[in-house]
Amino acid sequence: MLQAAPQVSSPDALDRLAACLKAAGDPLRLEILRVLARGSYGVLELSRIFDMKQSGMSHHLKVLANAELVATRREGNSIYYRRAHAPADDELHPVQTQVYAALDRVSLHPTVQQRLSEVQQERARASQQFFADNANKFREQQDLIASYPVYAEHVAEMLRQIPRERFDAALEIGPGEGEFLGVLSEDYRQVCALDNSSDMLERARQFAAHQGLDNVEFLLGESQLAVEKKLAVDCVVINMVLHHTPSPGDIFYDAASVLRPGGSLVVTDLCRHDQHWASESCGDLWLGFEPQDFSEWASEAGLQEGQSSYFALRNGFQIQIRHFHKGA
Repeated sequence: MLQAAPQVSSPDALDRLAACLKAAGDPLRLEILRVLARGSYGVLELSRIFDMKQSGMSHHLKVLANAELVATRREGNSIYYRRAHAPADDELHPVQTQVYAALDRVSLHPTVQQRLSEVQQERARASQQFFADNANKFREQQDLIASYPVYAEHVAEMLRQIPRERFDAALEIGPGEGEFLGVLSEDYRQVCALDNSSDMLERARQFAAHQGLDNVEFLLGESQLAVEKKLAVDCVVINMVLHHTPSPGDIFYDAASVLRPGGSLVVTDLCRHDQHWASESCGDLWLGFEPQDFSEWASEAGLQEGQSSYFALRNGFQIQIRHFHKGA
């Protein structure tokens, strides 16, 4: 039996649909949307990635923004662009979904991929340098926003509430000084601690040794290293790390790649805020995240939404603890 096609509700909806299709009808703009799949980038960064003048890139971004295909967010004095996602009941949602799905099956041109990697590496080096310079002040810097005791018990409680079928292996990305490794070590037979800062990884290693945690392995590198080493884990934990990372969306993909079916990802981080001093004082690359950011990255990585918890701190920050899981 034939089904009736969904009705477009108004002339305004037709104009929006036409603008979306027109904007998506340009190969360069499609490639920009492809780059924006997992991360946010500024105009200058995108100009570098595509080797074009800033004015030209600004024009293409304006067309994409008018077509509601990109959204913006301000970080200090900079504006970053990322793919926009229309609500499920919006007329643009089916079109966006199909365009993005088709794009994500297309590989980036090798030259574009190389320049994109260079931009990400520069961001990563800036973050690594901050922690290299401030490893001895880590606790002090962390306490300016949210100290470990503030969120640790909340994260542990969420883990206890999550139905888990296997307790073979867990991965913590960015373990800091290693305190949460003790929680994971009690539950899982094998725990992997992965950090891109050798100084912070050494502090975590010292903590584990002092606590007698003999089932923890330490890896130095980005989250992609876990994929390259073909880790297979039942749980991934990321505590207060993503606001330091150059491409948070990529970490969701990497976490999903190493999770076994039925496995869980638990992410703790700041909600979106406007306290810009955190960038300079604490090495933050991002001023927190909207809950929808995590939901979209998780969905695109093939993960399903689980439990969520939010709580405010006295200093004006708000923390979100999110659970996502991989289908069986």
